[in-house]
Amino acid sequence: MAELKIPMVEIFETVEGEGTQAGYPTVFVRLFGCNLRCTWCDTPYSYPPAKAEQLLAIEEIVQQVQSYHSNRICLTGGEPLMYGDKSIALIQQLAALEHIVDLHIETNGAIHLGPFLDAIASPKVRYIMDYKLPNSGENEQMLLENLTLLRPQDELKFVIGSERDFDFAKQVLQNHDIAAVPLFSPVWETMPPAHLVR
Repeated sequence: MAELKIPMVEIFETVEGEGTQAGYPTVFVRLFGCNLRCTWCDTPYSYPPAKAEQLLAIEEIVQQVQSYHSNRICLTGGEPLMYGDKSIALIQQLAALEHIVDLHIETNGAIHLGPFLDAIASPKVRYIMDYKLPNSGENEQMLLENLTLLRPQDELKFVIGSERDFDFAKQVLQNHDIAAVPLFSPVWETMPPAHLVR
């Protein structure tokens, strides 16, 4: 069987700064490539015209993760699910590491979660879906079926850049049966955090 290789940006260890795992030491595995181009993207170095830092075999990625001490992994990008079967194989191997207690995958909502949920049964694996609101410029790319596939252990993140985004996010939550934990993340330059709690 051919060796599965994935274009990578970086693998590093730091403290998770977002979501329900904020504050925990975490190994970040950042894959190269994204199928969207959000207006406020904070990782433009993770997709063309930037170049991947390296092309790594899945085994090499797993070995690098094992060299760190953290028992949590954040698989991110770019869009870490865009490599399909390769992404599934990577997730399966990372989840199989005995010392790992949490593997959360940051995905953009424009790739169908069904095949990943079907192929990966580990209770360690969680999805953090970043639902793209109007200010992102990519709202029309959202697959609404993903909202109903999210589970109670998953998270649904809304990056809020305007009053319109805020209203849109509230409508999404009201109009869909969503089991995931909803999280609002304001764009500080355009949406003061205090405004979201008024």
